[in-house]
Amino acid sequence: MKNETLSVPLSGRSYDICIGDNLLEQAGQIIAPFLNRPKVVVVTDENVLKAQGARLRSGLEAGGIKHNFITLQPGEATKSFQQLEQLTGQLLDLDVERTDVVIAFGGGVVGDITGFASAILRRGCNFIQIPTTLLAQVDSAVGGKTAVNVPQGKNLIGAFHQPAFVMADISTLETLPARELRAGYAEIVKYGLISDPEFFDWLDSNHPMILEKAGHKERAYAVKKSCAAKAKIVAQDEREKGERALLNLGHTFGHAFEAAYGYSDSVLHGEAVALGMALAFDFSTQLGLCPSEDTAHVKTHLRAANLPTTVSDLKPLPDLTSKKLLSLMMQDKKMQAGEMTLILASGIGKAIITNNVSLKDLEQFLEHTIAK
Repeated sequence: MKNETLSVPLSGRSYDICIGDNLLEQAGQIIAPFLNRPKVVVVTDENVLKAQGARLRSGLEAGGIKHNFITLQPGEATKSFQQLEQLTGQLLDLDVERTDVVIAFGGGVVGDITGFASAILRRGCNFIQIPTTLLAQVDSAVGGKTAVNVPQGKNLIGAFHQPAFVMADISTLETLPARELRAGYAEIVKYGLISDPEFFDWLDSNHPMILEKAGHKERAYAVKKSCAAKAKIVAQDEREKGERALLNLGHTFGHAFEAAYGYSDSVLHGEAVALGMALAFDFSTQLGLCPSEDTAHVKTHLRAANLPTTVSDLKPLPDLTSKKLLSLMMQDKKMQAGEMTLILASGIGKAIITNNVSLKDLEQFLEHTIAK
C-alpha cells in the first residue's frame, strides 16, 4: 500500500500520523527529523520485542541511530505506579535528556505508560508512538492521553502529552493473535457508532476480512478511517471539555469491568469496550433514547466479530455486584460535581453526551444486566 499521512492539527503542537507498510525497516530515516541527536530509547514489551524487535533495530541501524531497548512485561497490570517508577529510573540511567526522544513501541499499555513517563521525565520530553496492535493504531496512539491504572480505576493518574509523531506500520498486525485483533476491532466499530453510520455499514460487510490474515487492504482502510476520525475530534477538543468525550462510548462501563477483573487478561481492553458499547446501547434503549432495532443490530455485529455483548460472555466473577460496578463507574473521569455523565446513543452513528444520569436507574440496569 502507498504510505498515507494524516495530520492532527493542534495549535503549536501539530503532528503527523504516517500509515503504511514495512515502515519499521525505514524507521531511522523516517524519525531522523524529530531527533536532536542520533540516539533514542525504545520502550516495548516482551511479546513485541520477539515479534517485531529485529525489524525496528534494523531500521534504526540503517538510519545511523543509536538505540537502547527497555522491555516491559506485557499486559494491563504493567500500567502501575511501581512500573512507572521503574521505567523513569531506567530512562534516567540511560541518560535521556529533555530534548531526546523516547519511542513507545507496542500496544496501548506500552504507549500509555511510555507517554506518561515522557510527560514527567525532566518535566517533559518528546516521544514517538510506533503502535503495533490494531487497538493502538486506531485509538490509543493518537490523541495524547497517557496514564497508569490504580485500584480505584483505570487511567485515573496521567497527563495529556501529545506525541511528536505516530508511525503505524500495518504489517505489524500480521503477527497479532486473533484475540488481540478482535479487541482492536472494537475500537474501530466505535467510530462508526459515534457519528459515521456509513462506515458502520461498511464494517458490516468487511469485518471478516479485517479480522483475517488476508484482509490487509481492509485493515489499512479501517486504520486510516479511524485515525482520521479521532484526529478530527482531538483537534477540536484536545483536553476533553466537550465533543472528545464521545470517544468514550462504552468506556465508562468497560473500564469498570476491567477494574473489577483486576486489569487481568481475563478481559482485554477492547473486549471490555465492546461489552460497554453493547450496554450503552441497551441502557439507551431502556431510557427511550435509542430504537431497539439499532441496539439489536449493534449487538449482532459485535457477536459476529466474536466480541462480548453480555456479562455472561465473560469469565464468571463471583463477587461481581451492581453496587461494585456502580462504585467503579463513579470513579470515572467524566464524573462532574458528583453527577454521572455517560456517552449513550440515539441510534447507530448518533452518540450523545448524557448528563445527570440517574444513579438509581443505572444501578437497577446493572443489577438486571448481571442477572441475565
